[in-house]
Amino acid sequence: MCETSAPAIWTYAELRADFKRREIESQHSIGLLRRVRRGVYAGVDACTDAVDAAAHGGSLACETAARHLGLWVLDDVDGVHVWMRGDRHQYGHGEKAECDCTPHWDHADAPSAFGLPAVERVLLQVYGCRGADSFFVALESARRKGLISAPALRRLHRLIDRRGQDLITFSRDDADSGLESLIRLRIRHHGWDLQCQVWVFGTGKVDFLIDGWLIVEADGKENHDSEGHRHKDLVRDANSAAWGYVTLRFDYAMIVHDWDAVERAILAAMATRHTV
Repeated sequence: MCETSAPAIWTYAELRADFKRREIESQHSIGLLRRVRRGVYAGVDACTDAVDAAAHGGSLACETAARHLGLWVLDDVDGVHVWMRGDRHQYGHGEKAECDCTPHWDHADAPSAFGLPAVERVLLQVYGCRGADSFFVALESARRKGLISAPALRRLHRLIDRRGQDLITFSRDDADSGLESLIRLRIRHHGWDLQCQVWVFGTGKVDFLIDGWLIVEADGKENHDSEGHRHKDLVRDANSAAWGYVTLRFDYAMIVHDWDAVERAILAAMATRHTV
């Protein structure tokens, strides 16, 4: 992640407001300024993604912007997503023979030519480009981190369609992870009594407790890779079983990429309980 709210990228006119022409040429000649395209320059510490977006004539958008804001995103996106706005011209991607950038043509005012869109604009782009699940995860992250204000949330509610409005209403500001957001959203329609981050006697805090007896644990990308973590998980699961709980444990790849298998396992466990 790099700082992109005020990236080190300027138009030539912006540079001329502070520097003489020969000063700009000197900075360029010694490598402190690099030319992105005609009339646009970047500092040596400018974010690579932001420079790629500026090369096209825009700034970061969608999940690329969300990632740079520190929001939860479900997975890596392909290429850089670029906010072109409605009044921009799209340029070729410099010296790159092939380009996998994705343009987003929507217009809104921005404080700078190469800065990030407002958070509600980023979320709207994610919704239109990546779908409801990705939008909901990023939305709850923005709420959790305090990056979207109540007025901005109301603006987003006005701009989005009815399905998106429902997701905004369902969203919370206390989700602990993107996986928690995703699971809560995906099992919502079953109507179970779902508790998140709840304390279970003899076990400790668990990710989910369904109908007071089924524990669902979501192991993130960065967790539970070591033998030590694995042992602690097994001890927790054994303790919860001793107190009458059933535990299902899924990793990041299963939850994000093989949800059908996850849902079948939960449904089978719930069916077994109800037939006993």
